[in-house]
Amino acid sequence: MRVLVTGASGMLGGAVASTLVRRGDQVVTLQRRASGVAGAVDVRGALEDPVAVASALAGVEGVVHLAAKVAISGPEAEYQRVNVEGTRALLAAAREAGVGRFVQVSSPSVAHAGASLAGAGADPADPVRARGPYARTKAAAELLALAADDAGFAVVAVRPHIVWGPGDPQLVARVVNRSRQGRMVVVGDGSALIDTTYVDDAAAALVAALDRAPADGVHGSAFVVSSGQPRTVGELVSRMAVAGGAPPPTRRVPLPVARAVGGAVEALWAGLRAVGASAGDDEPPLTRFLAEQLGTAHWFDQRRTREALQWQPEVDLDEGFARLTAWFARS
Repeated sequence: MRVLVTGASGMLGGAVASTLVRRGDQVVTLQRRASGVAGAVDVRGALEDPVAVASALAGVEGVVHLAAKVAISGPEAEYQRVNVEGTRALLAAAREAGVGRFVQVSSPSVAHAGASLAGAGADPADPVRARGPYARTKAAAELLALAADDAGFAVVAVRPHIVWGPGDPQLVARVVNRSRQGRMVVVGDGSALIDTTYVDDAAAALVAALDRAPADGVHGSAFVVSSGQPRTVGELVSRMAVAGGAPPPTRRVPLPVARAVGGAVEALWAGLRAVGASAGDDEPPLTRFLAEQLGTAHWFDQRRTREALQWQPEVDLDEGFARLTAWFARS
């Protein structure tokens, strides 16, 4: 198959593109910088660039769409432009180019309104109640994608949950860096159960979704993907810190306090951005969304996902942390 992968310069996008190359697919990538994926053909450009998009889609049979603005704060218009309007443009161009399969990479946050999720499925995306600009715009993008599904254009939305692994610039890097600085805190008592997904398993699930997209019960549907091995947030954060050679965090903040502080920090960051100032970091150390992600349970029933996608995770948590530790030792 000739497959377009958007956002292949990111950790998960790169893993998806590499997986496809290894199995013999022709892979084209589309992003602003080089993907670094051996064997893939890079098209440099943005989703808003119709010339670059048309070039990337030439002869393509399937799309795995990962490109997005991923952050925990910032002006909502930026998220809207990339996550919603970029997806809208790519969907239209893909249909016009005769693409038959489209995997929309989404997030469980599209259906998370701040309360605990225990054994949940893929509840409908809700752009109104989702928390934060990233979740709201990803929810809107998922609804756009699923609405485009039809007999000749099979669309499936996949929501990988907390993807991590060696080279992760998001969760792992932040946990390790802030733990080294003594700034990492555990929200609540650290006992909230959270599902995660090792990057290799997340990539394999997205490739499985691409293969299975035309099947009845798959196209037009959303699926949450995780390892199915929920652990307490305290354990996960501590093991990430230790893997990176940092001390595990010991400071704890009650969830109501973390929510309130997160809201105040968000307002401060927004005010600084409005006047063109900087608070030191690109992103705030805490937001209401992040407090809820760290302080409430979110783990998912994987039976429907595994049956529909005919996929199983292969890397258990102990193996994943062993690989992460080895990667830091080499870095």
